[in-house]
Amino acid sequence: MKRLEGRESDAKPFMEHLDDLRTMLIRCAIALAIATTIAFPLVPHIFDWLKAPLDRVISKPDLMLQSIEITGAFLIIMRVALWSGLLISAPLLLYFIGQFVFPGLTEKERSLVLRSSGFSIMLFAAGVWLGYKTTLPVALEMMFGMHDWIGIETAPQAVSYVSFAVHLLLAFGLAFQMPVVLVVMGMMGLVSSAQLREKQRHVIVILLVVAMLLTPPDPITQLLMAVPLIILYEACIWLVRFTEKKAAEEQDGATP
Repeated sequence: MKRLEGRESDAKPFMEHLDDLRTMLIRCAIALAIATTIAFPLVPHIFDWLKAPLDRVISKPDLMLQSIEITGAFLIIMRVALWSGLLISAPLLLYFIGQFVFPGLTEKERSLVLRSSGFSIMLFAAGVWLGYKTTLPVALEMMFGMHDWIGIETAPQAVSYVSFAVHLLLAFGLAFQMPVVLVVMGMMGLVSSAQLREKQRHVIVILLVVAMLLTPPDPITQLLMAVPLIILYEACIWLVRFTEKKAAEEQDGATP
């Protein structure tokens, strides 16, 4: 309570919060613009990378993907560049947003958030990789299978495929940020391992709902997202418990 009261006493005026919001939005815009600029000349290679999972589902995907609009290529280039920029800059965007949402962090806590950003980037990349290697091909097989089941010939537009693939990969990357948030909150003393264990059943239900909202409407794809998140949540509980035990040992050692 003392910690919270101390932070409430240091609350900023409303106008300063608006300045902080403007600064956060400008930083996010700059980070996204730089990442999009970096991704722009790589669009043909990124597009080839996105098309690769189609090889497991259909033959000659280059011939199947169609662009029926004059502006189709332009839309694909802009979407691939923008979404790739968002994927590249997502960890940095989350860091800037975290700075705004938690302005009352102490110097030690800010250092903790900064050090956890490397772990955040690793988990984000792991989520994108898992989505690309496992979930995206399965989701495509399910979607094409549904077309075959009801007797509809599949001729996907390239723009539609890019949106589908990138949204799925981005959802996996963002979902895999959960362990970073929980561990950092545990190290700050905002949650305990006992609280995480107590709410585990509720969290599992929430994760299943999140997977349902972020993935295509088929149970296999949803489980491919939910199961790793549930495993990561269990790992978070043990990691927070380990940090609590270590902090208690240090405190006992410091006590004369």
